[in-house]
Amino acid sequence: MAYLTLALAKGRTLDSTIELLENAGITFPDLQEESRKLIFYDTEKQIKLIAVKAIDVPTYVEKGAADIGVSGKDNILEAQPEVYEMLDLKLGKCKFAVAGIKGDTLEKNRKLTIASKYPTVAKKHFERKGQPVETVKLNGSVELAPLIGLADFIVDIVETGNTIKENGLEVVEDIEDISTRLIVNKASYATKSQDINSFISKLQSSLEGSAI
Repeated sequence: MAYLTLALAKGRTLDSTIELLENAGITFPDLQEESRKLIFYDTEKQIKLIAVKAIDVPTYVEKGAADIGVSGKDNILEAQPEVYEMLDLKLGKCKFAVAGIKGDTLEKNRKLTIASKYPTVAKKHFERKGQPVETVKLNGSVELAPLIGLADFIVDIVETGNTIKENGLEVVEDIEDISTRLIVNKASYATKSQDINSFISKLQSSLEGSAI
């Protein structure tokens, strides 16, 4: 049987995504946060869910290992995959922002060093502004970079802003609002359009129902 393969990341939006899917009539009985399994099937045996790292969802979809995926806009912007972005699931809302030590300003007359988990996002943002920068890729504790002189500013995801403030930093510039999106492999959309559109319609109805 030809399943529709869905790439989904375990993480902070998993429960909300599962709830959205269940409201759409799509359930995966064995899918639990603590489960070590990587492949799950829905009750109708029509959808195969693969559990992957959040940052890898766009790659799985772009390369065709998954037909569809649920991915944060942050990871989509960083990976720049050749996929169709079909639906904003409005989960995990936050934003990309530039932050630095309180009182520091973005000087345009010198090259800045920007630390980020998302160097592509950071570079593209400053390129649009005509600001020369050097990016430093960090995988965690990005807030440390300006404090120890590793970078002038950081580009990071900001939700409440508490982590930024607690580390003596402040947001100096917003970049873009982000949330969870549904993405689709381009080839799959041509060959499995009926199944994919049906899946999208169910999610759309679930979203509209949750907004009432």
